[in-house]
Amino acid sequence: MRFAIRKVHVLILASLVLLLSACGGSTPEEKIAQETPYADQLETIQKAVNAYQENTNGLLPIKTKDMETDSYIKYPIEFSKIAPAYTAKIPENAYEVGGIYQYVLWDVEENPTVKLVDLRSAERIRELNLRKHINGRAPFKEEIGKHVYTVDFKEMGFKEPLTVPSPYSDAILPIVIAGDGKYYIDYSIDLNKVLQEQQPDVKEGEDIRYLLADHFPILPAYSLPYTVNDQNEPIFMMNAK
Repeated sequence: MRFAIRKVHVLILASLVLLLSACGGSTPEEKIAQETPYADQLETIQKAVNAYQENTNGLLPIKTKDMETDSYIKYPIEFSKIAPAYTAKIPENAYEVGGIYQYVLWDVEENPTVKLVDLRSAERIRELNLRKHINGRAPFKEEIGKHVYTVDFKEMGFKEPLTVPSPYSDAILPIVIAGDGKYYIDYSIDLNKVLQEQQPDVKEGEDIRYLLADHFPILPAYSLPYTVNDQNEPIFMMNAK
């Protein structure tokens, strides 16, 4: 009798394992791998891109995007062009295999560099655009920059404001809306931290997002341009209408 009960328990456990596998459930280790921007993975893909470019007379393994696309997401890497010919496999944290990052190329004219875009930001903006489409309008709230506003999330039907985790720190970043009706991630918190801690030589009128783009593996995608005021604080630069 005990043997029969144990056998049933084993069968149930095996069934659960198969069910989880079929549903695509990720283990904690797999989840970490899908969400971590590993330096060695970036280096591996960079070498693959360099080799591809050398063997194709300067071509880059990128997908074709509209010329008006945000420069931070304009040149996504086409992995089918480099894997498995130039690299054994696609990184586990890449969107194409279930990760949260889109691998892109940055500075394609001067120095094509492999960078990442955190797609959690894209998902939040997609969610807001969907709600805006349903409601038929995008509620503007407080003006926090010229033609830049906070979002009236309650008016849109959300119980709490939608935010995204910062890819640069442990901060939670707000989402703003510009006069053109488009949503953007507000990176003011991270830019201010860099300005305070590193005190870089920046000037009023220049777009300071390079402080994030040049020094971190992840690009500040889905954002408006920023500059500094006379107190060296980050402020929105673009008059987005």
